[in-house]
Amino acid sequence: MSDPCTNLLLFGATGDLARRMLLPSLFGLDTDGLLPDCLRIIATARSVHDSDEYRAIAAAALEEFVEKERRNPADVARFLARLSYVPLDATKTAGFKALAEAAGDTRKLAIFLSTAPSLFGPTIAGLASAGLAGDGARLALEKPLGSDLASSRVINDAVATAYPEDRTFRIDHYLGKETVQNLLALRFGNALFEPLWNAAGIEHVQITIAETVGLEGRADYYEGMGALRDMVQNHMLQLLALVAMEPPAQFDPTSVRDEKVKVLRSLRPIDRANVEACTVRGQYGAGAVSGQPVKGYADELGRASTTETFVALKAHVDNWRWAGVPFYLRTGKRLPERMSEIIVQFRAVPHSMFGDAALKPNKLIISLQPDENIGLMMMAKAPGLDRDGLKLREVPLDIGMANAFADVRRRIAYERLLLDLIEGKQTLFVRRDEVEAQWQWIDAIRAGWAATGMAPKPYAAGNWGPPAAIALTERDGVSWHD
Repeated sequence: MSDPCTNLLLFGATGDLARRMLLPSLFGLDTDGLLPDCLRIIATARSVHDSDEYRAIAAAALEEFVEKERRNPADVARFLARLSYVPLDATKTAGFKALAEAAGDTRKLAIFLSTAPSLFGPTIAGLASAGLAGDGARLALEKPLGSDLASSRVINDAVATAYPEDRTFRIDHYLGKETVQNLLALRFGNALFEPLWNAAGIEHVQITIAETVGLEGRADYYEGMGALRDMVQNHMLQLLALVAMEPPAQFDPTSVRDEKVKVLRSLRPIDRANVEACTVRGQYGAGAVSGQPVKGYADELGRASTTETFVALKAHVDNWRWAGVPFYLRTGKRLPERMSEIIVQFRAVPHSMFGDAALKPNKLIISLQPDENIGLMMMAKAPGLDRDGLKLREVPLDIGMANAFADVRRRIAYERLLLDLIEGKQTLFVRRDEVEAQWQWIDAIRAGWAATGMAPKPYAAGNWGPPAAIALTERDGVSWHD
């Protein structure tokens, strides 16, 4: 599929995601001339508005979330002219007829579905009944796609009744980030790293996604999911798969996703037998973040809870390339700083000719947020005459993406994903077998927690999780990269 669509149906068009991310992303693509001239954007949600009222909502979102220097009045006017609005109660099939009439030609139709999971089934049934699931229609799904393997299969089965796999685009917005895609370029576009990218050259890998925020109005959702399902099941396992996968034959949807699935299916199960040794659950209590006092999770929620707001894991990929290499994963809320990063720790040199000099192994640091950066920690000679022998010091070689590509605008991850949806390119979207492999691994961990009665350990907001998370790596002689 490669023909650009001419109509984009935007479900959940009055929600927070649409205002903060989707409308600014579409506006950015429009101002750069990347959208087809004929593309119309039909917004829909339960709220009752006419098209002019919705354009006013969209204009307010652009004013709030797009930099002033990029809001050229002519560009804003041209983008708003693409928009129309059709109110819809997705639980009532009859309402989809008006949506189909607004879409007109459905042969080149893209649908972005950002609704509650409970509405996926009725929405897909309504789309199909109104003729919006024909051969030219493609469907993008925003997470969460279920809460376990069984519920994920129910959703995917419902999708498959109307949209085959080659027209289904499951979104993980981390895959739209420039530095995540740069990981592929770093590995497979340079001869430097690939010979060392295995158990012989790498000691361990760390992946951290840390948040400073608490519930932020998402109490019902988060209480039902927890950190393991909210972050590890999708974002973190996708990052792990990109780090660990074999070189694809080419950069196309089938080749890339085939290699990711192999990694996910090679993950060593964490179950009742090893869950206490390989995982840590935590829940934040009262503390301080960025110097400001904050409530504990239970106080924010308004009741006691056994949901984890922090999780640390020790994972293994049981294949030839990664035998014996631990992958440490860590994510949580109310941590000291907001960051997402991948640390690749290379092995130490086999012999030091520098006497007592403290040699540190090379370390590759791939930062995803708040700043996109690639750094390599290396040993170098410290300046000086060194009459008693060379003195070495660890120094960073940094590639700040903002500096290296200062002439290129830093894009929102959804810009890449929306453009690929419009053009029908699936490489950066998640295939069904990937989702199910991820859920299978996660479900075993949750079953292990239940079988062992493993409750979340407390940690004060503003700390890096419970002390047990430190012990998880220290037992192997490894420290988290904070």
